[in-house]
Amino acid sequence: MFHTADIADAWPDRIAVCELAFISFAKRGAFHGPIHTVQVFEDNVLVKAGIEGAPAGSVLVVDGGGSHRCALLGGNLAALAASRGLTGIIINGCVRDSHELAQIDIGILAIGRSPVKSRKTGSGQVNVALCFGGVTWNPGQFVYADQDGVILTAQAFGGALS
Repeated sequence: MFHTADIADAWPDRIAVCELAFISFAKRGAFHGPIHTVQVFEDNVLVKAGIEGAPAGSVLVVDGGGSHRCALLGGNLAALAASRGLTGIIINGCVRDSHELAQIDIGILAIGRSPVKSRKTGSGQVNVALCFGGVTWNPGQFVYADQDGVILTAQAFGGALS
């Protein structure tokens, strides 16, 4: 098991700490893995594509521009992500179907909830650098998330992880 506090203590000069206060929505309170990114705004077509394209063991990071007007992830996409072996999803945006998300064995962090579904136009970008929460999220970096926060590293932490 890892703890972000332990990684921060061991690598104080090799981490970046996300400044957003995320809410945890799914079963896993802690998760980690290499980052895959999606940038969208109130449109979740590329979120689904990101889930389908990210390899097992990875974390999908979605920059939804911080919008609270609609949800970018719900129960169906979360179940798809879990079935594909993603360890987590981090969203600078909202989710819906909270009651379903709570039953899915994956980590999901988002900034809020919205009952409204997103548009379906396919606008956005996949696997690009994202900037939110005071950090830059680069595809291929590693992210570690738990109850204490979210940190990014350029390489996998060499400590004992499970």
